[in-house]
Amino acid sequence: MPELGESVHEGTVSRWLKKEGDFVKEDEAIVEIMTDKVNTELPAPTSGILTKILIQEGEPVEVFHAMGIIEPAGSTTAVEEKPVGASPVETDSVLKAEPTPSLDVHQSVPSGDRKWYTPVVRAIAKEQGLTDNDLERILGSGEGGRVTKKDIEAFIATGSKSSSTPAPQVDSKPSTARQPVPAPKPVAPTAIGPDQVVTPLIGMRKMIAEHMIRSSQVPTVSTVTQVDVTNMVKFRERNKDSFQETYGVKLTYTPFFIKALAETLMEFPLVNSSLTADNQIITNKGVHIGIAVALGPKGEDGLIVPVIRDCQTKNLIELAKDLEGIAKAARSNSLKPTDVQGGTFTLTNPGTYGALFGTPMINAPQAGILGTYSIQKTPVIVDDMIAIRSIMHLVLTYDHRIIDGLVAGKFLAGVRDRLQTFDFFK
Repeated sequence: MPELGESVHEGTVSRWLKKEGDFVKEDEAIVEIMTDKVNTELPAPTSGILTKILIQEGEPVEVFHAMGIIEPAGSTTAVEEKPVGASPVETDSVLKAEPTPSLDVHQSVPSGDRKWYTPVVRAIAKEQGLTDNDLERILGSGEGGRVTKKDIEAFIATGSKSSSTPAPQVDSKPSTARQPVPAPKPVAPTAIGPDQVVTPLIGMRKMIAEHMIRSSQVPTVSTVTQVDVTNMVKFRERNKDSFQETYGVKLTYTPFFIKALAETLMEFPLVNSSLTADNQIITNKGVHIGIAVALGPKGEDGLIVPVIRDCQTKNLIELAKDLEGIAKAARSNSLKPTDVQGGTFTLTNPGTYGALFGTPMINAPQAGILGTYSIQKTPVIVDDMIAIRSIMHLVLTYDHRIIDGLVAGKFLAGVRDRLQTFDFFK
């Protein structure tokens, strides 16, 4: 399994799209992987026959471990039983990503070796029109010479793309239409008494639990502020219908939160940073905000955090469109690995479900997360008189190893003031 995110160490095979004995084409989707960040389809690293499935549906698989074996379509072992004691790497293409130079897919003929790249690298290469020859020219800086996202982006920036157009390839065997494979049956709860049942912690729920354990090791503090968002509420009420008619998306409160948050993160870049395992502070110039999206009708299917990139450069309209796009992709299970990578800060909005207050947990290794809570009409004192205003709470949880209370307080006040004055929209 390739790396599907900076902090993804394990996934679960949710379903195989091909069966043993099926012919597969290079780059054809062959297996679905589920992690705590994203569900995604992995492509076949080469064309051939899927002769062996090593990880069954519902079983976990660690990064860099083999999931299946693909043999060349013309080889005798593709139709015959493998000799006892034969090593897969001697004759087969292995559906895996080992920490070996450039993550090579081993084949029987050395001169025919093809390098295999992570889905992120493949997606960028396809978007930029890079050929396999172009990719082979990239010097990988990852483990074992692996080509990383930064490597291919640096290669593109240097303008090193080949000008030659590769000749069209003719498949030696016509592709077979993907046959629908039924999803694995969910594990049924087990009754242990008249009033109790036991349900195994598996799949996305298990991986979320493991990630939360890692995040809980970070020393965090939460700071709270109250915000008068009356002007923002009135603006939205006046414009929500015309906004949807004009731009085709709903105007919710979340784009306002993202806009105010992005501007404040540019003012306080330390809050937009992360701390590495070797005690290096990485400060990000771009604001890439992860938005927590609950899955399932009641949120019972877990939580995923797709990322809206370069929020500091976008206006309210662009943010609203991006937000609706990632929410639809998350709930339709069509997010790509790149959609959940590279976040520098996280926003969670439990106020959507009526929550008044809470202390969100940071998404390590990010330095902070902002929780936005329910907007309530509340009697408050304004100019020594009682007034009814739209009030909400903001809660900032932050990594206290790199952010002190003074910085956190000023940052939270900056978000508050932008939402109260509404200056960021003018």
